[in-house]
Amino acid sequence: MQTAVSQTSPPKKSFLYDPKVRGIFYQVVLVAAIIFLFYMAATNAIENLQRAKIASGFGFLNNTAGFDISQTLIQFSAAGGTYGDAFIVGLLNTLVVSAIGIFFTTFLGFLIGIARLSKNWVVANVAMVYVEVLRNVPLLVQLLFWYIAVLGALPQPRNSLEMGAGFYLNSRGLFMARPLWGDTIWVLVAVLAIGIVGTLLYRRWAKQQQERTGRQSPVGKVALALLLGLPILTWILLALLGTNPITFELPRKGTFNLTGGMQVLPEFVALLLGLVTYTAAFIAEIVRAGILAVSKGQTEAAGSLGLKPGQTLRLVVVPQAMRVIIPPLTSQYLNLTKNSSLAVAIGYPDLVQVFMGTVLNQTGQAIEVVVITMGVYLTISLVTSFFMNIYNRRMAIVER
Repeated sequence: MQTAVSQTSPPKKSFLYDPKVRGIFYQVVLVAAIIFLFYMAATNAIENLQRAKIASGFGFLNNTAGFDISQTLIQFSAAGGTYGDAFIVGLLNTLVVSAIGIFFTTFLGFLIGIARLSKNWVVANVAMVYVEVLRNVPLLVQLLFWYIAVLGALPQPRNSLEMGAGFYLNSRGLFMARPLWGDTIWVLVAVLAIGIVGTLLYRRWAKQQQERTGRQSPVGKVALALLLGLPILTWILLALLGTNPITFELPRKGTFNLTGGMQVLPEFVALLLGLVTYTAAFIAEIVRAGILAVSKGQTEAAGSLGLKPGQTLRLVVVPQAMRVIIPPLTSQYLNLTKNSSLAVAIGYPDLVQVFMGTVLNQTGQAIEVVVITMGVYLTISLVTSFFMNIYNRRMAIVER
């Protein structure tokens, strides 16, 4: 006799035990808490500003600044310049010293990093001492050293050191020829643009040619001819035709001072030297570690093909090491840009010195000034990381 077996469905679990539901719940609670904290902070700040009778908003950027700035890349004066103009001046000064610093610190860092692996005992140990000393001394101390001990010891303008070719060096900085743009400067710019495009196209063709035949093309020489030779030749031809695109105003040495020309402030030189030498010490270690990460078999294989040590380093080792070097190298670029804010210690008019210093003291708009400054450094860092990540993806190993 068969008996029917009743099948009962398992009891349903409460939705509170569902991991997805709990995850969503915790995220909602966290977002709500963050919004509440920002709301309380904003409300508290507004109440304090109203109690202290301090104006808020960004309208102060249109007010007349009333102060001068020692280095300006745009037209700025105490009478006609606004706080917004002062912000732009400080931003441009920060970008200039950061861009130039990144270029030179990359070159010096790679040079020192490769020198640390040299078989020459003197070269390797000199590079080691450079790295160990500079990266273990605070950057602020190094900036003060360059500004006070090195540049501060230079002679007064009346006793300027004449370096030739219109260059003079004294305690007020480096004086050099000032370029004056003519009406035909656009021709020179167009030729330079053509040279850049031609270099990129030739480099692409040379790479394809090497992949097909294995033969290398003189990319460096062609690039040098297109980027330097072609513009210089165009400049000479325009000058012979009487329409010189660029003329130079040389500094003139007077009884007590120098007049004319272009002046590079000692604050800028000290800041640039400090940032470059300090950051290069860290980049050197990154480069050394990246090169050591490449298998020795790569060097041996290159040697068996008849490549010289310099060719092996340039064509085999460094391209593979770049995959290890680029990520920490990006961090050093960001550090250099942020460390430029120490310029306030030696009086260089960067964004922090001009905007968070003078403008903040005159207007009292602390929240607005700090928020704008933080936003600027955040934007610079994100843009730098974006382009370095693109370069990193191009250098990454592509799996087939």
